[in-house]
Amino acid sequence: MLLPNQLTVLRIILTPIFILLFLSDDPLLIQISLGVFLIAALTDWYDGWLARKFNYITEWGKFMDPLADKFLTSTAFFGFVFIGILNFWMVLAIVFRDFLITLLRAYADYRKVSFTTSKLAKWKTFSQMFFLYYLLILYTLRTIPSLYESYTTLFLSLLDQQFIFWTMLAISSFTVFTGITYLISNRTLIKQIFTRAH
Repeated sequence: MLLPNQLTVLRIILTPIFILLFLSDDPLLIQISLGVFLIAALTDWYDGWLARKFNYITEWGKFMDPLADKFLTSTAFFGFVFIGILNFWMVLAIVFRDFLITLLRAYADYRKVSFTTSKLAKWKTFSQMFFLYYLLILYTLRTIPSLYESYTTLFLSLLDQQFIFWTMLAISSFTVFTGITYLISNRTLIKQIFTRAH
């Protein structure tokens, strides 16, 4: 079990800890949950850096690392559904698309077939993560009474439900679109790997 793989396991372990703290009614625990999420996200960057720099690349790591990443971000998105900030169907569309493509790419790697990742997919990931951090940071800062009381109007405007709805709609629509284009652009390779399997 190489260090990058250990960090992947750590990220998986930290994910349920994060959501338990995040969904608590205790402001302090919610604030701690942000720290847990940031540490988990940092392990994603660090294990990738280690794997590339020292060639610590294993089949297990190639399969589990992206899944652990999706597990963390999907859990956070569903956390916002649970507290009533995000719509379930939008989050479900994002999670379904991301896990489908991630599992497909993992299977393609197993079959020794390389898929191309478009720039659109990278922008999709950036938009998801930017908005997720936006929500996490603002929601956490809102639990600090002195801060919230001093900037109530600002918090209300930044966490306006209409703004969140339309932003999330744009992100989920963009995510689904990139998934469709990904399947279309790699349709020959997808057919190839499933043909080889039989």
